[in-house]
Amino acid sequence: MSARYPRPRLAVVKVGSSSLRGPDGKLDREQVSALATQLASAHAAGTRLVLVSSGAVAAGMGLLGLERRPMDLPSLQAAAAVGQGELIQAYQRVLRERGLTAAQILLSQDDFVRRGRYLNARTSIRRLLELGALPIINENDAIATEELAYGDNDHLAALVASMLDADLLALLSDVDGLYDGDPRSPGSRRIDRVDDIDALDPTSIGGVGSYVGSGGMRTKVGSARVAVASATHAVVADARADGIVAAVLDGAEVGTWFVAQPRRLEARRLWIGYALAVHGRIHVDAGAAEALRSRGVSLLGVGVARADGTFGAGDAVEVVDPGGRVIARGLSNYDIADVVRIAGRSTTDAASSFGAGYAREVIHRDDLVVRS
Repeated sequence: MSARYPRPRLAVVKVGSSSLRGPDGKLDREQVSALATQLASAHAAGTRLVLVSSGAVAAGMGLLGLERRPMDLPSLQAAAAVGQGELIQAYQRVLRERGLTAAQILLSQDDFVRRGRYLNARTSIRRLLELGALPIINENDAIATEELAYGDNDHLAALVASMLDADLLALLSDVDGLYDGDPRSPGSRRIDRVDDIDALDPTSIGGVGSYVGSGGMRTKVGSARVAVASATHAVVADARADGIVAAVLDGAEVGTWFVAQPRRLEARRLWIGYALAVHGRIHVDAGAAEALRSRGVSLLGVGVARADGTFGAGDAVEVVDPGGRVIARGLSNYDIADVVRIAGRSTTDAASSFGAGYAREVIHRDDLVVRS
């Protein structure tokens, strides 16, 4: 049987916290060792690798005697600060024995939003790869705010894969793929291949799973969306399956494969569509939704029904159709108060009523990323 895709030259492997925590509440060193050993073997076989590893909070939970993931931000930050050192040392110990040097890198959303920091991070990681090191990346959880409270490393891994033009993103978790229903229910079947993420039924995609991690199947599908838009294959698979890293890299039929788009979305649109945090939503009528989808036009005030959130001019927002489906992301030319003010009005009417400054589009088509 032929492989799903050629063996990647560069792959980003992400492992979730629920896959690294043992039954005693501490870091599962045997699992870390097994994963590190697989990565070392893959590196020896010629694939350059970047590991995005959760687990700092989970490791800190064990060291601090916490039975459940904290709900408050200071406790999450404290657990991350305590656990990060143990996490990286566990990887380093195993990789060093196999002749590999691990490099710890902590990133935050700003490192993808601010161009200077983005370029510096990319250059640093690429140089580490050239030197034969294995970069181990985590979110800077000890000082993170919204990222730690609401985020996950699935999205971070997808942005790293996009940043590095990786061939493959492997999302290893406590689930063995995407199912057509609740995987715990009889009759649910794993989906082996996804050619069009937008064709998936969003109601059938599960939310957050294990209490240890912050991610879930929805975040993995969202991260796969970033990957495939970057012309990168993505696979969701079981982190604890025997030889899983080699199987995914070899293109074996394990987990769920999200097929890469043939062309990479240009860098600025990737940035708008996936790197920026969303600060609100603009709801549009059916006519505007259809025009955005089929004609690639700008969003005008006449097509806006309402808006919610706390966004200002220049902030990223989601565009939502009458059925509640997110159809686009873009940079708003107005703050939320002004969007509400001109909702349903033509550009001419808005400019006549409120001044020439309102003769602009709500979102210009160059600042808009529409989902197919």
